Amino acid sequence: MSEGKLAYLWRTNRVALAAFAATLLLVVFFAVRFTLFAVYWSDPDHREQPIEGWMTPGYVARSWHVDTDVIRAALPPPPDETLPGRLTFARIAAENGIPLPDLIAGVEAAIADARAAAP
Repeated sequence: MSEGKLAYLWRTNRVALAAFAATLLLVVFFAVRFTLFAVYWSDPDHREQPIEGWMTPGYVARSWHVDTDVIRAALPPPPDETLPGRLTFARIAAENGIPLPDLIAGVEAAIADARAAAP
């Protein structure tokens, strides 16, 4: 009686087969994630969007094609270092007592300066 190749591998190499399956799942996950990001950011509607309160510094950096450090340098340091990393501009402004339009204007000025300094 002949058993299938997968059944034979499972019977003789369970750990290796399980590790291979886990690795394959990770590869598929990251391939799908990469594809979704590539499709999203290749859409012209997502480039240089007007900065709004719901956006995060990372989102604006990707949308405007500038380094994240440029955006972070334009922001005040958070008063509480235990705040989570994905803060929106609205929350950053509220935590620091700054009007949101002033915060956005500072970020836009930093983007303009970075672009002017770029070769």
